[in-house]
Amino acid sequence: MNYSIIDSGNSRSFPAAHPLLEGQSSDGDIVILIGADAGAALSRLGDTGSKAAVLVELGTESLGVHTGESRGREGSNVLGFARFRLGDGEPSNLVELVRQPQTQQSAIDAARQVLEAAGLKVAVCFDFQGRIIDRLVRPYYNAALRRLDEGLASADDIDLTLRLGLGYPEGPIALLEKTGLAHHFDVTRDLFDAFGDAAYAPARRARVAKARAEKE
Repeated sequence: MNYSIIDSGNSRSFPAAHPLLEGQSSDGDIVILIGADAGAALSRLGDTGSKAAVLVELGTESLGVHTGESRGREGSNVLGFARFRLGDGEPSNLVELVRQPQTQQSAIDAARQVLEAAGLKVAVCFDFQGRIIDRLVRPYYNAALRRLDEGLASADDIDLTLRLGLGYPEGPIALLEKTGLAHHFDVTRDLFDAFGDAAYAPARRARVAKARAEKE
């Protein structure tokens, strides 16, 4: 299936060359909007109904911010998506594809076909801030940072215990330090504002990292 890409700049999902970018055509049955201003690009797109699917790259926001919501009956051929990327790390091959209650199944199938043909793995979720991964892992990262603050163990021992005990390839403290505590602050702040759950409240060390980043 042919697809075209409109790049609004500074895409977190596709910051570098990728088969999805290389496979685009000048016009197509699917339009993929990428970049930090993908939502604004959607508003300028005009008639979206003639397309098999329109994909909008999301940050932490919900798709409904760009499409509107209506009594739980929202949904069309417009979907949101984000390729999971932890902070400044390399993007993963996982794409979280965001649907609404009445999103057309044909649009979901078309979007999945294009993404998987480019070598990406697709998980479909409903329209919640944080989607699947951030909703699940951010409290885990926060808990590790808070236990470090409390003096439960050193950062090295916390990482070692979780790596050996749970089989993770890398411990949470080392992972956040490598990919950016300031970015962790941004994501958890947005989730805490959205849901009010204390598990998402930014940990102290993430607040410090964000404050330091803003001074530099």
